[in-house]
Amino acid sequence: MAVAANCHRDKSTTNMSIMALLPFVRAAGSKVANACPVTHLKSDTLIQINAPRKVPCMFKRMTRSSPPSARRPENSVSHTLKLLQTQGGAALWLSIAAPILAGVLLVWQAWVLASTLGQAIENVAPISTLLPGIFILLGIVLARAGLSAIADHTGIIAAERIKLHLRQTLFSQLLAKPPRAANSAASGLAAASIVDQVEALESYFARYISASAQGIVLPLVFGAIILPIDWVAGVLFLVSAPLIPIFMALVGWGAQVATDRQAKALSHLSGRFSDRLRGLLTLKLLGREEAETEGIVSASEALRQRTLKVLRIAFLSSAVLEFFAALGVAGVALYVGLTFIDYLHLRTSPLTLQLGMFLLLMAPEVYNPLRVMAAQYHDRASAKAALNEIEANLGTLSDERVDHTDNAPLPGKPIALEANNVTLRTPDHMRAVIEHVTLRVEPGQHIALLGPSGSGKSTLLEALVGLRDAEGDILLDGRPLTEWSEPSLRGRTFILTQKPRIIHASLADNIALGRPAASRADIEKAAELSGVLGFTAGLPLGLDTIIGEAGAGISGGQAQRVALARLFLRDAGLIILDEPTAHLDAALEQEIIHSITRYARGRTLIVATHSPAVAKNLDRAWRVTPTGLVEAPLSARAKGVA
Repeated sequence: MAVAANCHRDKSTTNMSIMALLPFVRAAGSKVANACPVTHLKSDTLIQINAPRKVPCMFKRMTRSSPPSARRPENSVSHTLKLLQTQGGAALWLSIAAPILAGVLLVWQAWVLASTLGQAIENVAPISTLLPGIFILLGIVLARAGLSAIADHTGIIAAERIKLHLRQTLFSQLLAKPPRAANSAASGLAAASIVDQVEALESYFARYISASAQGIVLPLVFGAIILPIDWVAGVLFLVSAPLIPIFMALVGWGAQVATDRQAKALSHLSGRFSDRLRGLLTLKLLGREEAETEGIVSASEALRQRTLKVLRIAFLSSAVLEFFAALGVAGVALYVGLTFIDYLHLRTSPLTLQLGMFLLLMAPEVYNPLRVMAAQYHDRASAKAALNEIEANLGTLSDERVDHTDNAPLPGKPIALEANNVTLRTPDHMRAVIEHVTLRVEPGQHIALLGPSGSGKSTLLEALVGLRDAEGDILLDGRPLTEWSEPSLRGRTFILTQKPRIIHASLADNIALGRPAASRADIEKAAELSGVLGFTAGLPLGLDTIIGEAGAGISGGQAQRVALARLFLRDAGLIILDEPTAHLDAALEQEIIHSITRYARGRTLIVATHSPAVAKNLDRAWRVTPTGLVEAPLSARAKGVA
């Protein structure tokens, strides 16, 4: 997609350490040029052109009555984790199978080692007799080491695949949503969810799934092998081993609550840091740098305390595990020792040195898979907490897929627009911005919308092309807006908002966002019509000059002209412009509006403006009032209906 292709991701905004903020805040003297592109998802012009408006959503949004921080049911989170596991592919299954196979080889290794030691000690066998066993032992050790390396490598591969899939899905969700959606997450929270919280899932898929499989399978396998050989040791293993996961689960309940709080604190800190960094210049100008620095430090301290609580619980669970594992190993060692010195007579046959050594070698290994699972158990809690944060901020993951493609211009006749009794409300639906709007624009007609700032002009323009929810009927060419497919609507309409998105790229690349397949000649022609060539002539690289995020390096008027140039790459039947000549002097304003009206001949044009000089170049003018539209007289009209 054009937006994704041109955004150069800089995760440093989200991942930068807290202490790095202090010199930035105190020394801020110029505006920040680059920020995490995740914070730019509400790109007015870009998303309005390219992003789907109403697509089967990959996430089911939480209802308005549910607080964003509410935890979802445990089974729902587990189901989502299982859905994500399917993206790991064969690598995930190999990371599970390899350690189990290595565990089975461990039994053979212990038996060969016990047999070799038994022959050497009891039978005083010569070295030539022991060599085959030693070579077999070395081969088993090398095989188990190889399987362990394979498990680690494939686990990381599977985790990276899952993280990539999840990040693409979350990013697609953000692109599929209307840029003015009321339930959109703040840009900092969205960045933290896609970067930090997704990263927190790595250990779960890379290590915990494999460790849990070992903890479930291997103790049972070891017990089934040992029980027929020595029923006392087998019973000791089978009785003591289940106590470990039981007490681990009891401790884990407290760990989950602490981890949820830690994940929430991390999201809060990441979101706050990202938002404050983007508003650095404003904070500096208002003298808020010290207060905001103290707030960041306070939030950082809260995160540190919550992280330490999680670590305390993790150490407690490890202590519980080690206690019961030590009891089990000590019980087997005591049984073997007392049997050898004839204090216990529980066996029907003598306990040989080989069998005793085998039991002692296997005693710690029976508990080792449970020990590994306990060591990774906090990864499970962290993954669930991270997924709760992701879904609270961005929605619930489902198995539907949204494919994003560039919506190419669709040539056609001018579009007629009709709005009947349209009412627009604030995102919380508590207040009406404008009510009872009725407007009819004939095909090819050019009209102006006048009104003071805050009167609802921009909101109305966005509603006319489906970027805001509206009450009432909006029809394009006699068809309700909801009946237009997303590619058709975006291909046949164009909207330029008051704050169009300028990305960190060359001027030519910024213009080409209007039509990524445009030729160099088309880009230069668009730059000429929008007045961009007027200021690039003095630049050494011309249209290839690199500018910063949000137009850093050029003036506000120049940035407006760069965004306006995208219009001339779109063959739209309906053109909607919001203050297209803002930040321009009177002479350049007239030059630009004449270029626009010439290009818009045979197309429907709606321009929101404060300038009477701009309005008089159009066919009709309407003034926006809280109760609707009132036709405004024009002192002069340049033309009639095209």
